Amino acid sequence: MATLSSPLQPRAWQRMLSGRRLDLLDPSPLDVEIEDIAHGLSRVARWNGQTEGANPFSVAEHSLLVERLMGLAAPRTDTRWRLAALLHDAPEYVIGDLISPFKAMVGGDYKALEDRLLAAVHRRFGLPDTLPDRVTKAIKRADRAAAWFEATQLAGFSKDEARQFFTEPRGKAMAGIALDPMTPDQAKAAFLKRFAVLGAG
Repeated sequence: MATLSSPLQPRAWQRMLSGRRLDLLDPSPLDVEIEDIAHGLSRVARWNGQTEGANPFSVAEHSLLVERLMGLAAPRTDTRWRLAALLHDAPEYVIGDLISPFKAMVGGDYKALEDRLLAAVHRRFGLPDTLPDRVTKAIKRADRAAAWFEATQLAGFSKDEARQFFTEPRGKAMAGIALDPMTPDQAKAAFLKRFAVLGAG
Protein backbone atom coordinates (compact mmCIF):
# COMPACT_ATOMS: atom_id res chain seq x y z
CA MET A 1 0.00 0.00 0.00
CA ALA A 2 1.43 3.35 -1.07
CA THR A 3 2.02 6.00 1.55
CA LEU A 4 1.89 9.74 0.95
CA SER A 5 5.66 9.86 0.75
CA SER A 6 6.16 6.82 -1.53
CA PRO A 7 6.36 7.21 -5.32
CA LEU A 8 3.30 6.01 -7.20
CA GLN A 9 3.62 3.64 -10.12
CA PRO A 10 3.01 5.41 -13.44
CA ARG A 11 -0.35 4.46 -14.93
CA ALA A 12 -0.37 3.44 -18.60
CA TRP A 13 -4.02 2.47 -18.81
CA GLN A 14 -7.32 4.30 -18.89
CA ARG A 15 -10.50 3.20 -17.19
CA MET A 16 -13.51 3.33 -19.46
CA LEU A 17 -17.12 3.83 -18.42
CA SER A 18 -17.77 0.23 -19.48
CA GLY A 19 -15.40 -0.82 -16.70
CA ARG A 20 -12.64 -1.86 -19.12
CA ARG A 21 -9.04 -0.86 -18.49
CA LEU A 22 -7.34 -0.15 -21.81
CA ASP A 23 -3.56 -0.41 -21.72
CA LEU A 24 -2.31 2.44 -23.90
CA LEU A 25 1.10 0.89 -24.53
CA ASP A 26 -0.11 -2.64 -25.25
CA PRO A 27 -3.83 -2.37 -26.06
CA SER A 28 -5.86 -5.57 -26.14
CA PRO A 29 -8.85 -5.95 -28.47
CA LEU A 30 -10.65 -7.55 -25.52
CA ASP A 31 -10.66 -4.17 -23.77
CA VAL A 32 -12.15 -2.29 -26.73
CA GLU A 33 -15.90 -1.60 -26.59
CA ILE A 34 -17.87 0.29 -29.23
CA GLU A 35 -19.89 2.12 -26.56
CA ASP A 36 -16.66 3.51 -25.08
CA ILE A 37 -15.47 4.60 -28.53
CA ALA A 38 -18.78 6.30 -29.36
CA HIS A 39 -18.94 7.98 -25.96
CA GLY A 40 -15.38 9.28 -26.16
CA LEU A 41 -15.47 10.43 -29.77
CA SER A 42 -18.75 12.26 -29.24
CA ARG A 43 -17.02 14.38 -26.59
CA VAL A 44 -13.78 15.12 -28.44
CA ALA A 45 -13.97 18.35 -30.44
CA ARG A 46 -12.52 18.73 -33.90
CA TRP A 47 -10.44 21.85 -34.62
CA ASN A 48 -9.74 22.20 -30.89
CA GLY A 49 -13.28 23.44 -30.50
CA GLN A 50 -12.69 26.45 -32.75
CA THR A 51 -15.91 25.96 -34.70
CA GLU A 52 -19.15 27.86 -35.08
CA GLY A 53 -22.43 26.77 -33.50
CA ALA A 54 -23.86 26.00 -30.10
CA ASN A 55 -22.17 22.57 -30.04
CA PRO A 56 -18.62 21.54 -30.88
CA PHE A 57 -18.20 19.43 -34.01
CA SER A 58 -17.11 16.12 -32.58
CA VAL A 59 -14.80 13.42 -33.89
CA ALA A 60 -17.83 11.10 -33.87
CA GLU A 61 -19.55 13.44 -36.35
CA HIS A 62 -16.37 13.71 -38.42
CA SER A 63 -16.16 9.91 -38.54
CA LEU A 64 -19.75 9.68 -39.74
CA LEU A 65 -19.00 12.31 -42.39
CA VAL A 66 -15.89 10.49 -43.64
CA GLU A 67 -17.81 7.22 -43.97
CA ARG A 68 -20.63 9.01 -45.78
CA LEU A 69 -18.28 10.75 -48.21
CA MET A 70 -16.44 7.52 -48.92
CA GLY A 71 -19.78 5.91 -49.79
CA LEU A 72 -20.79 8.82 -52.01
CA ALA A 73 -17.50 8.65 -53.91
CA ALA A 74 -17.67 4.87 -54.34
CA PRO A 75 -21.17 3.48 -53.59
CA ARG A 76 -20.08 -0.13 -54.17
CA THR A 77 -17.40 -0.02 -51.49
CA ASP A 78 -17.46 -3.19 -49.38
CA THR A 79 -19.25 -2.74 -46.05
CA ARG A 80 -16.20 -3.71 -44.01
CA TRP A 81 -14.16 -0.94 -45.61
CA ARG A 82 -16.89 1.55 -44.82
CA LEU A 83 -16.71 0.28 -41.23
CA ALA A 84 -12.97 0.96 -41.35
CA ALA A 85 -13.77 4.51 -42.48
CA LEU A 86 -16.16 4.98 -39.57
CA LEU A 87 -13.45 3.77 -37.17
CA HIS A 88 -10.51 5.56 -38.80
CA ASP A 89 -10.11 8.01 -35.90
CA ALA A 90 -11.16 5.58 -33.17
CA PRO A 91 -7.88 5.92 -31.22
CA GLU A 92 -8.89 9.49 -30.43
CA TYR A 93 -11.43 8.20 -27.91
CA VAL A 94 -8.35 7.57 -25.77
CA ILE A 95 -5.69 10.03 -26.91
CA GLY A 96 -7.80 12.96 -28.11
CA ASP A 97 -7.63 14.82 -31.41
CA LEU A 98 -4.41 16.68 -32.15
CA ILE A 99 -4.56 19.10 -35.06
CA SER A 100 -2.30 18.09 -37.96
CA PRO A 101 0.43 20.72 -37.39
CA PHE A 102 0.91 19.53 -33.82
CA LYS A 103 0.93 15.85 -34.84
CA ALA A 104 3.78 16.64 -37.22
CA MET A 105 5.77 18.21 -34.38
CA VAL A 106 5.13 15.32 -31.97
CA GLY A 107 6.41 12.84 -34.54
CA GLY A 108 6.83 9.08 -34.58
CA ASP A 109 6.04 8.16 -30.98
CA TYR A 110 2.53 9.57 -31.25
CA LYS A 111 1.97 7.84 -34.59
CA ALA A 112 3.18 4.50 -33.21
CA LEU A 113 0.78 4.77 -30.25
CA GLU A 114 -2.08 5.71 -32.57
CA ASP A 115 -1.30 2.77 -34.88
CA ARG A 116 -1.25 0.26 -32.00
CA LEU A 117 -4.60 1.49 -30.74
CA LEU A 118 -6.14 1.38 -34.22
CA ALA A 119 -4.85 -2.15 -34.79
CA ALA A 120 -6.52 -3.26 -31.54
CA VAL A 121 -9.78 -1.63 -32.65
CA HIS A 122 -9.54 -3.36 -36.02
CA ARG A 123 -8.97 -6.78 -34.45
CA ARG A 124 -11.89 -6.23 -32.08
CA PHE A 125 -14.27 -5.64 -34.98
CA GLY A 126 -12.96 -8.13 -37.51
CA LEU A 127 -10.84 -5.84 -39.66
CA PRO A 128 -7.21 -6.46 -40.64
CA ASP A 129 -4.55 -4.68 -38.58
CA THR A 130 -3.34 -2.97 -41.74
CA LEU A 131 -5.85 -2.06 -44.42
CA PRO A 132 -5.23 -2.61 -48.13
CA ASP A 133 -3.45 0.38 -49.64
CA ARG A 134 -6.39 1.24 -51.91
CA VAL A 135 -8.73 1.36 -48.90
CA THR A 136 -6.34 3.52 -46.90
CA LYS A 137 -6.13 5.94 -49.83
CA ALA A 138 -9.93 6.02 -50.23
CA ILE A 139 -10.38 6.82 -46.54
CA LYS A 140 -7.70 9.53 -46.79
CA ARG A 141 -9.50 11.13 -49.74
CA ALA A 142 -12.77 11.13 -47.81
CA ASP A 143 -10.95 12.48 -44.74
CA ARG A 144 -9.55 15.40 -46.75
CA ALA A 145 -12.97 16.09 -48.25
CA ALA A 146 -14.49 16.09 -44.76
CA ALA A 147 -11.82 18.53 -43.59
CA TRP A 148 -12.74 20.84 -46.48
CA PHE A 149 -16.41 20.92 -45.52
CA GLU A 150 -15.56 21.40 -41.84
CA ALA A 151 -13.00 24.12 -42.54
CA THR A 152 -15.24 26.15 -44.84
CA GLN A 153 -18.54 25.65 -43.02
CA LEU A 154 -17.51 25.60 -39.37
CA ALA A 155 -13.88 26.57 -38.77
CA GLY A 156 -13.79 30.02 -40.35
CA PHE A 157 -11.73 29.25 -43.47
CA SER A 158 -12.53 31.05 -46.69
CA LYS A 159 -12.58 28.79 -49.73
CA ASP A 160 -9.42 30.41 -51.06
CA GLU A 161 -7.60 29.75 -47.80
CA ALA A 162 -8.96 26.21 -47.54
CA ARG A 163 -7.69 25.36 -51.03
CA GLN A 164 -4.13 25.84 -49.75
CA PHE A 165 -4.48 23.03 -47.21
CA PHE A 166 -7.38 20.76 -48.13
CA THR A 167 -8.81 19.07 -51.21
CA GLU A 168 -11.99 20.68 -52.47
CA PRO A 169 -14.53 17.92 -53.19
CA ARG A 170 -15.81 17.74 -56.75
CA GLY A 171 -18.87 16.22 -58.38
CA LYS A 172 -22.61 16.19 -57.93
CA ALA A 173 -22.45 13.54 -55.20
CA MET A 174 -20.63 15.98 -52.94
CA ALA A 175 -23.09 18.82 -53.43
CA GLY A 176 -25.52 19.62 -50.66
CA ILE A 177 -23.30 18.58 -47.73
CA ALA A 178 -24.36 20.83 -44.85
CA LEU A 179 -22.91 20.45 -41.38
CA ASP A 180 -24.95 21.11 -38.25
CA PRO A 181 -23.08 20.10 -35.07
CA MET A 182 -25.00 17.76 -32.77
CA THR A 183 -25.04 17.51 -29.02
CA PRO A 184 -22.67 14.86 -27.67
CA ASP A 185 -25.57 12.51 -26.90
CA GLN A 186 -26.95 12.91 -30.42
CA ALA A 187 -23.54 12.29 -31.97
CA LYS A 188 -23.00 9.20 -29.82
CA ALA A 189 -26.40 7.77 -30.78
CA ALA A 190 -25.82 8.46 -34.49
CA PHE A 191 -22.38 6.83 -34.36
CA LEU A 192 -23.72 3.72 -32.62
CA LYS A 193 -26.63 3.50 -35.06
CA ARG A 194 -24.31 3.60 -38.06
CA PHE A 195 -21.94 1.11 -36.47
CA ALA A 196 -24.86 -1.29 -35.93
CA VAL A 197 -25.60 -1.18 -39.66
CA LEU A 198 -22.01 -1.57 -40.82
CA GLY A 199 -21.00 -4.03 -38.10
CA ALA A 200 -23.92 -6.28 -38.96
CA GLY A 201 -22.85 -6.18 -42.60
